[in-house]
Amino acid sequence: MPKAVNMTRLQKSSAAALLLLAGAGLSTSALAQNMPSGLPAEPAASAAVQDNGVLYRELTRGIYEVRYNPRDDALYVASALAIPGVKGGIVYKLNADTLEPVGAIHTDRGNFALALNADGSRLYATNSLEHSVTAFNLEDNSIIGRLDLNEVGPDGNKFGPRQVIHDAANGALYIGAVGDPGVIWVVDADTLQLRHTIREAGKWVTGLAIHPRTGDLYAANGGGEILVIDTASYAIKRRFRPAGDAEALLLNFAFDVDSNRLYVTDHSKLKTVLIVNPDTGEKIGDIPEAGESMAILLHPQRRELYVTNRERGTVSVWDADTHALKRTVRAGPNPNSLALSADGQTLFVTVKTPFTSTYSASGVESIVRIPLDVAAPPAAPRP
Repeated sequence: MPKAVNMTRLQKSSAAALLLLAGAGLSTSALAQNMPSGLPAEPAASAAVQDNGVLYRELTRGIYEVRYNPRDDALYVASALAIPGVKGGIVYKLNADTLEPVGAIHTDRGNFALALNADGSRLYATNSLEHSVTAFNLEDNSIIGRLDLNEVGPDGNKFGPRQVIHDAANGALYIGAVGDPGVIWVVDADTLQLRHTIREAGKWVTGLAIHPRTGDLYAANGGGEILVIDTASYAIKRRFRPAGDAEALLLNFAFDVDSNRLYVTDHSKLKTVLIVNPDTGEKIGDIPEAGESMAILLHPQRRELYVTNRERGTVSVWDADTHALKRTVRAGPNPNSLALSADGQTLFVTVKTPFTSTYSASGVESIVRIPLDVAAPPAAPRP
């Protein structure tokens, strides 16, 4: 990395697990002067493999989130590279049908979480280990700004930005920070100026989501809490502990507005998907068979839930009404993030490899394309 990060080994391990198990700004000219050298210009050359309609393609090391952009019918994949001796990162643009790379933006910092603005013209990436967020103009693939998030927490370490989401109604970005207690930064999506810092957000802010009906911001944390935040005043309106006194490290959200349910994953403590009433915070059920769940996504038209089961190396498909398992797709070693195509017919998954002892990727990582209307046997083996 360009600058040493002041973190203990234990803190680095915790941060690595949370960073998508994902002020002062630099000008475009300054970024260009600091562009890394020696980065791989092309992704892994191995051919894609297809099995039962599922397409697997190796890409590069250190990939994290994927976003589908309806504007150009393309996928954008964040990479922090995670290769010893290599600085910086890449944001890849992939053909959504073939997963072939059709573009790449080289960056001087590693890229972790991604968010798109409403019309798909701008992409945002958190640079988690360098404590910043970067904005890209997708019309010409240029870097148009950066905000450094240099705030130091009570332990003397800088907060680590994890997830970023875009709030079109308020023209804002919300960025959760790994710290104890963590914070949530509110950033102007156009200017990248810091608007506000929401404090006392609990240990390690993880998942973020906007309630589709109320517009409130929901935040999960590693202390087992769900926070409900007013996006006008930035006040924390309510704090829920849906698992009660049980130890929980809540990660990612999916709202089901039709049934007034909020789904929350827990990969490491409870190892389940909690089903929560978003108004009261009451736990109304769970999906224990989902196990060490990481990312979660709801398809409201198909009434299906998609979950990445990181340690099992699978993506599981659940009936959103009965919570019965419908299908399992092999996506090993460690499936991470999810994205859905605009027509709702295709699911995309990033797949990571285990970390080495030095927090590098142990192998080339992949992107997977799953057609949702193609029947596949449970746990179809990956070639």
